[in-house]
Amino acid sequence: MDELGSAPPGGGNGATPRPRLEDVAARVGLSTASVSLVLRNIPGPSERTRQRVLKAAAELGYRPDRTASALASRRSRLLGVMVDVHSAFQAELVEHLHTAAEGVGYDLVLSTQTRTRDENTAVETLLAFRCEALILLGPVAPASVLADLDRRAPVVCVGRRITGADLDVVRSADDNGVGQIVDHLVSLGHRAIAYVDGGKGVIATDRRRGYRGAMRRHGLDGQIRVLHGDLTEEAGEKAARHLLDSGDLPTAVVAYNDRSAIGLLTAFRGAGVDVPGVVSIAGYDDDTLSRLSCFRLTTVSQEAEEQARQAVTAVVERLDGSRTAPREIVLTPSLVVRETTTKPR
Repeated sequence: MDELGSAPPGGGNGATPRPRLEDVAARVGLSTASVSLVLRNIPGPSERTRQRVLKAAAELGYRPDRTASALASRRSRLLGVMVDVHSAFQAELVEHLHTAAEGVGYDLVLSTQTRTRDENTAVETLLAFRCEALILLGPVAPASVLADLDRRAPVVCVGRRITGADLDVVRSADDNGVGQIVDHLVSLGHRAIAYVDGGKGVIATDRRRGYRGAMRRHGLDGQIRVLHGDLTEEAGEKAARHLLDSGDLPTAVVAYNDRSAIGLLTAFRGAGVDVPGVVSIAGYDDDTLSRLSCFRLTTVSQEAEEQARQAVTAVVERLDGSRTAPREIVLTPSLVVRETTTKPR
């Protein structure tokens, strides 16, 4: 089997054999070595030769065999990404990760977390595919577990602060981001500002701390009001119903993420509460749903494209040996004001 080509499939089922590197070489009258140089975009062959080879490959329908190439080089050139299938923000991160990885000659393998598929299963799948490094989006595993994993393959954690382990981290300053939302609402004249929590975990802790810290900074200690929640739209709807049933509506609500904020928005509008006239709402993440015309949600951008670029840079530096010491890159998030916040009545 050639480095880039594959032998024709076996069996006598009458299937058309897959074009091989040798077939392309025979078509243009060159050695397989010369054709391989062209198809791997390695300097050497003339421009005229390159054009002849590329034309022949296209005509024959030749496609490189990635598995054979990986076995020959002992490099898979694959970066494994663990992603939550329910997160619109992580889906956007993956799109930027693809662009960044392709720009430096790598490709991605995705492994999903679902309600019935946990982090460990997702990670072990990536390792089984011979991924050279792992990019974990918002992992919840303990730092010690992540450190053990880093000894098996370079790991970069995206979106989460890590304490107690030396790991590469790329994240936004979540406490700062939520603080920016509270500052914005206070500047509009709000004082009764509630917060829908994100549950357990480091990210939720940082955002909750950002809310409490900003409220205290503005002298609103007595107005601090944290409602139980999680990452879902259902959590936002439940929080909205609780506020409606309490008969004590705040003038503004900040949600842990955009999904929860959209649940709040939907429930309030369904109950006839004017948003933002009666209650202003803000989320966090600036995901694709928050930008839709039916929501136009005030939120915080985590700079997804820059997070992706920094994450790919971090793992590639580890793989090529240009850096061995772990580092944390903390990006400053930015407030995005849209149509769900205004001055209180």
